[in-house]
Amino acid sequence: MKTTKQILKPRTKLSLGDLILAVSSCTKNTKETVATVADLLGSGRVRVNDNGKFIRAKVC
Repeated sequence: MKTTKQILKPRTKLSLGDLILAVSSCTKNTKETVATVADLLGSGRVRVNDNGKFIRAKVC
């Protein structure tokens, strides 16, 4: 069985796509990925930055 692991280079700024990629490499399916990313954003453990201003991410 072939397993693929995604390794990200350490950077000071990561994109939302990087977050989704990192989470999806640890989850079983897309529903679990969406739920985990929504929880991270909703709980405030991950913050979204827009040109130096932190913006509140609304999770519906």
